[in-house]
Amino acid sequence: MAKIAFILLAHKDPEGLIAQARRLTATGDYMAIHFDASASRADFERVRKALADNSNVTFARRRHRCGWGAWSLVAASLDAVRAAVDAFPAATHFYMLSGDCMPIKSAEYARGFLDAEHVDYIENVDFFGSDWIKTGMREDRLIYRHWFNERSQPRRFYASYEFQKRFGLTRKIPEDLEMKIGSQWWCLRRQTIEKLLNFCRRRRDVLRFFSTTWIPDETFFQTIVPHVVPRAEIRSRTLTYLMFSDYGMPVVFYNDHYEMLLGQDALFARKISPEALELKERLGAIWRAEGLHFAISGEGKSLFRFLTGRGRVGQRFAPRFWEAEASLGRNSEILMIVSKKWHVAKRLTQAIRSHTDIPAVDYLFDEHEARLPDMGGIENTVWKRQRHRRALIRLLMAELGQNRLAICIDPSALELIQDFASDKSESRILFIESDFDDDYMRGHIGRVGLANVSTPAEVIERLLPIVRSDLDHEADRLRDAGLAHFHEIGPARGLARNAQALAAFLQLDEDTARAIAATPHLFAD
Repeated sequence: MAKIAFILLAHKDPEGLIAQARRLTATGDYMAIHFDASASRADFERVRKALADNSNVTFARRRHRCGWGAWSLVAASLDAVRAAVDAFPAATHFYMLSGDCMPIKSAEYARGFLDAEHVDYIENVDFFGSDWIKTGMREDRLIYRHWFNERSQPRRFYASYEFQKRFGLTRKIPEDLEMKIGSQWWCLRRQTIEKLLNFCRRRRDVLRFFSTTWIPDETFFQTIVPHVVPRAEIRSRTLTYLMFSDYGMPVVFYNDHYEMLLGQDALFARKISPEALELKERLGAIWRAEGLHFAISGEGKSLFRFLTGRGRVGQRFAPRFWEAEASLGRNSEILMIVSKKWHVAKRLTQAIRSHTDIPAVDYLFDEHEARLPDMGGIENTVWKRQRHRRALIRLLMAELGQNRLAICIDPSALELIQDFASDKSESRILFIESDFDDDYMRGHIGRVGLANVSTPAEVIERLLPIVRSDLDHEADRLRDAGLAHFHEIGPARGLARNAQALAAFLQLDEDTARAIAATPHLFAD
C-alpha cells in the first residue's frame, strides 16, 4: 500500500503548518518540511518544537532564503526530499505541497489512487513548442544567466539581462536534455526520486546550468524526471487542483467552494484562503475519513469561467475607438428582443415577420445562422459581427431597405444592449420573462458546458441553484438598468397585457399586436 512522504515548502503561518503536519501524518504518512530562512527564527523554532515528538515529521537540514523564480526554491525542495528519503525508508511516494494546500480527498482514496498505477505524476510539456508560457521570457529564461532576482533586485536583474543580450553572451542548453516545463506540484515514486538524486550527484554541470535559469522550479524536475524515467511511466499532470485567472493569478478558494473541490479529479487543492476557516476545517476532516465515495465531475474550471464571465458581462462588446462616433442614424429604429430562451424569441421574430413588414433577425451576435443576407463577408462569423456591430446593423438596414430592425439578444449581454440604447437612433427593448423549471435548467447547464452526459446527477443538482441565481441576476440587472422604452411580456401576464406591450414595442395597432401575442405555443419549451 502507498505511503506518502509530503515535501512541504512553507514560509508563514506556523500554527497552520503545525496543524497541517499533524493532520497529514495522523494517517501514517510522513512529512519533510522546509521552512524559509526569510521567515523568523522564532516561528521556525515554534514549528520544530511543536512537532518534535512526531516521528513522522522531519526537517530539511538547511534553511534556504527562497525567492520567487529563483534556484533557491529547487534547492529547498531537493534538501527536503533528501531528508525525507533518509528519514522514511517505508515511503513509496513523495508529494510536493505548499502551506496553502489542503486535501480534497481522503487518505484512503489517495492511497488507492496511487496504488492503481505504477507511475509518476508531473506535468511536463515541451518548453519551446507548447503554449504553457503565456507572457514574458521563453528561450531567454535558459540561454542567459540570471544571477539576480527580478522581484527583489529588478534593476540588477534587467541590467545583467540587457548586458548579456547586447554582447551576445548566450550559452548552450545541455545537449542531452529535452527541456520541459510544467507545474511545480508533483508526486513521484521512490524509485524516481532515487534516480533523480543520483542524477544530481553525477551531473553537477546540469545543476549549475539550472541554478542560473529563470523560474527553474517550473523546468528542473519537469526536465530531469522524463530524462531518468521511461515516458510510459509518467502522467503529465498534477494531482494538486489549482486554477489561474485570465490575468495569470492563482484562484483562491473560500468556504463555498467545498462541494466543487471534492468533485475535482485531484488529491489536494491550492490555494485555500487563510480566512476560509470553515473550508479548512471540513477539508481537514476529509483526509482522515474512511469509506467515503467521491463523485468526480471536474466541472471546476468550466464553472469558474462561466461565473467570472458573467461577472464581466459584455466586455467583449465594449466600444472600439473606431466606432466611438459611429451611429445608426437619428431616423433609425433598433428593436431589441431580449430573452434567455432563444426558441421563444425566435418564435416571436417569426410571428413578427408573418404579421408585419418589420424585418426581424435572430441571435446575430451569438449564432452563425441568424437569417442574415449576404453582406460581403461581415456576416460570416459571429466574431466579425461583434467587432463591427453598429456597421453590421447599418448594412442590414440598407440591405433590407428599412430604417428599422428587430434583433434578438441574450440578457447576459447587458453592455451590448446599453450600447445600442445610448445610440442617437431610437431604441426599444422587449424583455421576455421566462420560467425556468429544473428540466430546462439541466439542459441549460449542459448547453453552457458545465456538465455532460457523464456528469453525476448529484453534481448537476448542486449546480442548479448556482446557475438559477445567475439567470435571476441577469433579469434583475436588465430591469434595474433604467433603460427607456422598456417593455415586458411573459406567460403569466395574459394575452391582453402581452398584446399591449407588443403594440407599444413594435408601434402596431392593437389587433395586429394581439395576433402576434396569440401565436400558438409562443412561450412553450
